Amino acid sequence: MTVGSTLDRTAVPATRDRALSTDIGLLILRVVFGLLIAAHGSQKLFGWFDGPGLTDNNAGFEQMGFNPGTFFGTLAGLSEFTGGLLLALGVLSPLGAAIVLGTTIVIIHTTFDGGLLTGKGYETGLLYAVAAAALAFTGPGRFSVDGNRPWARGGVVWGLLAVVVAVVAAVLVLTFKSVL
Repeated sequence: MTVGSTLDRTAVPATRDRALSTDIGLLILRVVFGLLIAAHGSQKLFGWFDGPGLTDNNAGFEQMGFNPGTFFGTLAGLSEFTGGLLLALGVLSPLGAAIVLGTTIVIIHTTFDGGLLTGKGYETGLLYAVAAAALAFTGPGRFSVDGNRPWARGGVVWGLLAVVVAVVAAVLVLTFKSVL
């Protein structure tokens, strides 16, 4: 059953309005959040938006203890860029959410010693993680590339799957950071 067919059969105008406003809210959240994450990735990979570019980014990852920095820095940039674009477009949303959530878990771990609400702590990573997890559970909404497609996914099972994949990926990255 698609969102469109549900709306078509809804007799109460207030329910249709609520469903429409939810889809508009998801569109705004996905596009803004996804493009911001993708922009962070493009800073790392391409030096766009006054970013460091791949060479300086990878050197920064080496300084943070992610060795080899080339692997971890490129992985972070690709994860942010790809996951952000998937979310912004509403394509394979659970996968995009899992990619972004896994990346933000590593960000939270890396910045955790800075504390919360200090400007150098993990509050931004936490905010991004919450937005990614919320999108994993809600799905992309009707106004997305996957909207009204048979493969569009959202809901408890897909949200939990995305969270599990993200946590496993983040634990693997942090484990490899420790042993490499």
